[in-house]
Amino acid sequence: MVFIERMDTMKLYNTLTRTLEEFKPITEGKVGMYCCGPTVYSYAHIGNLRTYLNEDFLHRTLVRAGYEVHHVMNITDVGHLTSDEDTGEDKMLKAAEQEKMDVLALARKYEDFFFDEEKDLNIIRPEKVCRATEHVQDMIEFVKKLEEKGLAYVSGGNVYFDTVKFGHYGELSHKDIAGLQHGARVEEDTNKRNPTDFVLWFTSSKFENQVLQWDSPWGRGYPGWHIECSVMSSKYLGEYIDIHCGGIEHIPVHHENEKAQSEGCFGHKWVNYWIHNEWLQLKGIKMSKSLGNILTVPAIKEKGYNPLAYRYLALTAHYRSALQFTWEALDAAQAAYNNLKARVIEMKKDLSGPVDEAKKVELLGKFDEAIFNDVAVPQALAVMWETVKDSSINNATKWAILSEMDTVLGLKMDEMKEEAYVPDAEVQALLDARKVARAAKDWAKSDEIRDALKAKGLTVKDLPDGSVEIKQI
Repeated sequence: MVFIERMDTMKLYNTLTRTLEEFKPITEGKVGMYCCGPTVYSYAHIGNLRTYLNEDFLHRTLVRAGYEVHHVMNITDVGHLTSDEDTGEDKMLKAAEQEKMDVLALARKYEDFFFDEEKDLNIIRPEKVCRATEHVQDMIEFVKKLEEKGLAYVSGGNVYFDTVKFGHYGELSHKDIAGLQHGARVEEDTNKRNPTDFVLWFTSSKFENQVLQWDSPWGRGYPGWHIECSVMSSKYLGEYIDIHCGGIEHIPVHHENEKAQSEGCFGHKWVNYWIHNEWLQLKGIKMSKSLGNILTVPAIKEKGYNPLAYRYLALTAHYRSALQFTWEALDAAQAAYNNLKARVIEMKKDLSGPVDEAKKVELLGKFDEAIFNDVAVPQALAVMWETVKDSSINNATKWAILSEMDTVLGLKMDEMKEEAYVPDAEVQALLDARKVARAAKDWAKSDEIRDALKAKGLTVKDLPDGSVEIKQI
């Protein structure tokens, strides 16, 4: 594989090597990026969406560096079991039974919901979105190739990948393969030759009630979860891929298995840079559906928060660091976003005067230095605020700089404008309670409510006619 040198130096942390490496694309000026998409059996939550936000920051950073980005993401609508390994039920089937819906109708419902949330968070939609159910024949052909190479075997009606015959299994996750024993997992599969082997194709011999099934050389059944990503990524990006992204939970099983079956099929290195982000945590615990501690974008909107406040919160932590979610943290992000919005609106009222090109080069240079160093968006955000608060430069210069920074930050600064504030039910209840407190001359209560409104990014001013003026900070 030939690497092309590029003038703009960009560094990324590669999970495979556990080191920060200079990014060198396979093809000059172009980047192929594959990201594991959602399993559309339920609502996406803001923990899931932190992954896609970080991938969006990476996508935008690559574009900022001058690359043409070919971004592919899958939609898992079959094959993902309740365990990330080969145990449990199909997540889609289980959810469809609970909601009394057709499986594919359920998938389309939650797929639409997912992209609505992404739109709210200003996440760029991948160039290619591919559904597992629409690529099953491709998966069958892929499994046949593995079988021809002696890397797959049939046992108990299912087709398994033989990890022992693939010499590099465990390389990504740094597993101690020799130390693994049968029965060490939650549910032992006695059909396997080795404890790390995984299913490429399930037949009805294991899941008789599976609704989505296809004819195959091994019997009527359906694909395993891991095979879909190998098949669809290579179909749209080729056998050599620059970047593969996902959450850290994918490293030990899903991505390890993807890597093994892809390199086993192609006979060469598959992905150059494996990029993984840390979790969003609630009270120190990973946010997940199984733990029941999830929040969705509509839920935070109902509480009066702008979804871009959550995007701002995501910008405050590096993708390889855990992000702690608290309502206080979201309040602070909302206040910071509102502060930025107010400053940008005021700034755009007067953009007269020349742009200080030297200052623009200086500040954008600092910004680029941050984002090109493993997508360090917290440091980039600090440079943005340095620009906003710099009283030595005029508004025209500030706006020329900020508009470029926002191509990465994605805070929609170009759309920021003065709007009449309409309180939601929660804010209106606080305003009504404040009015009652003031009428009763309960100034302590009135001040307490004022502080609660301020925490939501709102200021309250009592006007001579008895009305109240509300402004976003």
